[in-house]
Amino acid sequence: MCVNPWIHDFAAFDFWAKPLGLLTLAAILRKNRIRVTFMDCLDRFHPRAGSGTRTYPDGRGPYRKTQIPKPAVLNEEGPGRYSRYGIDPEWFRADLRQLDRPDIVLVTSLMTYWAGGVRETIAVIKEIFPETPVVLGGIYATLMTDHAVALSLADEVIPGAGEQKIQEIVRRHTGFSFTSNPTLDDPNDLDSLPLPALDLVTNLTHVPLLTTRGCPFACEYCASSFLEPRFRRRSPKSIVQEIRHWHNLRGVKNFAFYDDALLIDSATHAIPLFKAIISSNMNLAFHTPNALHIREITQQTAALMFKAGFKSIRLGLETTDFSRTGRLDRKVGANEFHRAVTLLKNAGFKRGQIGAYLLCGLPDQKKEDVEHSILEVKKSGITPVLAFYTPIPHTPMWERAKKASRFDLDKDPVFSNNALFPCFTETMSMKIISQLKKMTK
Repeated sequence: MCVNPWIHDFAAFDFWAKPLGLLTLAAILRKNRIRVTFMDCLDRFHPRAGSGTRTYPDGRGPYRKTQIPKPAVLNEEGPGRYSRYGIDPEWFRADLRQLDRPDIVLVTSLMTYWAGGVRETIAVIKEIFPETPVVLGGIYATLMTDHAVALSLADEVIPGAGEQKIQEIVRRHTGFSFTSNPTLDDPNDLDSLPLPALDLVTNLTHVPLLTTRGCPFACEYCASSFLEPRFRRRSPKSIVQEIRHWHNLRGVKNFAFYDDALLIDSATHAIPLFKAIISSNMNLAFHTPNALHIREITQQTAALMFKAGFKSIRLGLETTDFSRTGRLDRKVGANEFHRAVTLLKNAGFKRGQIGAYLLCGLPDQKKEDVEHSILEVKKSGITPVLAFYTPIPHTPMWERAKKASRFDLDKDPVFSNNALFPCFTETMSMKIISQLKKMTK
């Protein structure tokens, strides 16, 4: 059984999210004649949810939420109510009771500060299936392995990518052996992996895509190079086949690219991909929530993205520092940024379709730094999008964040929640944040 856990947070929203790593493991297991059940605690379309589930035209939508007590370590910290996002726990218990006892349960994890939702999920699983081993993987399990081992309730915590480990995990816990696993033959051949088992999802209103893994850059605030040390790419042909598969099988029209480096070396990757999408005549909508590298936007890539059906573009302005302080790696300058925006507009994109992420709440960041960046973005005629900083273990900025934070970030991952603005000082107060938000309008 594969399980996508609840989220515990001050706010959460379905931004084209799906547990692709977990569903890829499910697909590998099914190829080896292993029966797989997928339980999604975030299922917005659970049969008991009724007809009130809202879905936007682009496939996104709000999760069901229920207020729960804040973690005790927070005391009164935090912006308002704390909630469980996802299905009702009694629905989950009822669904589990309808199943035969599984031989093994695989649980994934995402944000480190969602550890509370992971623990609650595993607690319910163990309540219903006390004899079944529960194995935890995913981002939280990788970035904070010791914490997950101590507090998640999982029987085993597996850091790192699971494709090359799944055979041994299954054998160790069930005694069953299988031999077909393409990642063991060539870990770099992403095309050999089966498509994530998204057919197990109740109502597939969108599909997230990963055409690459890893990132050739090493930004101070990002853990991509730790989570995926090698930069690997799929072939454009396999990506178009995946898009066509879900469009034909489930009628999916909205696809979100979650790559960290979609446009890198575009001549051999993005450009052939966009051309193939255009030639397919499928009339689809594409989104880039993980942001595009500004320097890689050319007249050709901008034109192809518009013609292929990209509807929302996010630019990674957090990869530079327009604030004159040079606190972040400078990967593009102001002129390159304005040139990229001009190219996108000339290609046909409207102002409301383009936004630029701006990191806010960095260690020792000043109000003037953010203001300058907001003004640069507004000058270009697109939308500034404040991205509030989350301190992440195993990043170069982690130690700076620990020194700057008013919390003990090593003590509990919940202190890293960006809703708490963990690295804000007196020079970056909540009043100032409110002012900055107003500036982006």
